[in-house]
Formats: sequence, structure tokens, C-alpha cells
Amino acid sequence: MRKLLSVCIFLSFLGSARAQLSKEYSEYIKKAEEAYAAKDYKASANHYSKAFEANGWKGTATDRYNAACSWSLAGNADSSFFQLERLVTKMNYTNLGHITSDTDLETLHKDKRWNDIVATVKQNKDKAEEGMNKPVIAILDTVFKEDQSYRMQIDGVVAKYGRDSKEVKDLWKTIEEKDAVNLKKVLAILDKYGWMGPDEVGPQGSQTIFLVIQHADLDIQQKYLPVMREAVRNRKAQPSALALLEDRVALRQGKRQIYGSQIGMDKDGKAFVSPLEDPDNVDKRRAEVGLGPLADYAGKWQIIWDVEAYKKALPELEKNYKY
Repeated sequence: MRKLLSVCIFLSFLGSARAQLSKEYSEYIKKAEEAYAAKDYKASANHYSKAFEANGWKGTATDRYNAACSWSLAGNADSSFFQLERLVTKMNYTNLGHITSDTDLETLHKDKRWNDIVATVKQNKDKAEEGMNKPVIAILDTVFKEDQSYRMQIDGVVAKYGRDSKEVKDLWKTIEEKDAVNLKKVLAILDKYGWMGPDEVGPQGSQTIFLVIQHADLDIQQKYLPVMREAVRNRKAQPSALALLEDRVALRQGKRQIYGSQIGMDKDGKAFVSPLEDPDNVDKRRAEVGLGPLADYAGKWQIIWDVEAYKKALPELEKNYKY
């Protein structure tokens, strides 16, 4: 499922997809996500089921995937596999790198049905990538796994050893080393081909390019931010992903973010929305790039979004904020 510290960009693509679904469906999905964040996985899974029932037993691919994760964590392999089978056979799910590295699904790996799921996803991926740049896709597949597999361990290591533990620091050191190698690979691709879209390297490949730039140093982000803006204009990248990069660069430059995509963490481990420009109109800006309301997004970190309270706290927050 979504890892709050590492795969926050996956959240960015949900707003426009769910905008066409019923209010009842969206309300159940919100409850499912809140229960997941609270680690009440059985309640989360049941809310996903109620959402699908309310929508004629139909749902988005993202919600099907997340329902499978919740059922897996709740210890119900049969229900998890039911969701995964619908996802890979009816919705042609192709993200092999994510499904094979997601720790939420580890409880399923010893089940004989798991290999069939993975094989079907691989078939879907191979079929979707026919006629694309296979050598570059192969490089980006490896980069994606290296980028995400270690980040997906963060929550578990923090929960076991503590946020300031040696184990967490060692994990971040490993991540930084992997990031440096991945960056060289992606920059070589960008310098040779430019920003490659889903029609050239598949959705995961194009997303991987963004992930690596998103995790790079400020000077790299500043250099390739105009390249990504052009990619969005050419429909090779998602406006919602660009919004995350715009926010990250702005904060690193000592400015306020625009879309509210960046979440900070205080010394006690409590999450907050990093300094934000014009909080009153943030949802309008988010909608323009395909992001859902900030209240829903912030809720995934157990943040209650109160715009008036936020505006009062903003000067002090900004004064003490360190990226």
C-alpha cells in the first residue's frame, strides 16, 4: 500500500479518478484509508468492501490494490487474493516492481497463488510494453526496485527501533547510497532521450524518472524542473507529480509550497503541513492539477486540516521550519 514516507506520490493521482465516483463510495474509501493509517486493517478492508458494494461492486485499480493490502495485513489471504485476481485479470495491472516489493503483501508470498499473481502481472506488463524502448525499461525497472524497496522498510524499522535509532540512520545511509547510483542512471537517460513518457517506457518507467528526481539534491531538481514542466505540457508526465516537485523545490529554496503536498514531522513524530502559500485557496490549486482536497490528503497522516487554525499557526511554523 502507500507508505507515507516513501510513496506519497502515488496518492497524488487519486483525485481525478475518484471525482467521477459516487459520494458514498468516496466516503467509504476515506474511512478505509483512515483505518489503515490507524493500523485497524480489518476495519479498513471492510470499508473498501462497502465502497465497492455501494458502487455496484466496481472500484478503481488503486482502491482494489489497497483493499488487497488491508486484507493481507488483517490476515485474510483469501479476500486479499480475490482483490488481486480482479486487479490483474480484469484491470490488467502492470506495476510488477511495486507489487513484488510491497511489504504489505509479504504475508501472501508463501501461498501458491502468489506466483500466479506475479506471473500474470508480468504478462500484463510485457504486453503493455510491446513496441517500447525495452533496454531503457529494463534499467528503470531496476532503478524503481532500488528506489522503493528500502524506503518501504522505513515504517517497520521506525516502529521497531525508534525514529532516531542507529538502525533507521543506517537504513537512510543505504537509501542515500542507492539514490546516488540511481541518479546517475536516470540522468544518463534524460540527457540522451529527454523526459520519457508512458508511451515510451510505460507508466512505471515514466514514474521512476520522477521518483529519482524527486529524491535528488536541490541543484538537480532545479535543473530538471523546467524539463518536467515541458514534459507535462507534452503529456509525458502527470501535472499532479509536477506539483509535488514544485512544492519540494519551493520549500528547499526557503519559500512556501503551493499545493500542500509536503508533510513535515516534528521532534515528537507528529505530522504537519509544511509552510503553505495562500491556504484559503489550496484546494482550488490542487484540483487544477488533479489532486484531491487537502483535508483528505492530510488525514492520511492523522492531521486535522483546519485552515483558520493553520493560518494562525503559520508564522510560528515558518519561523521554526527546517526542510
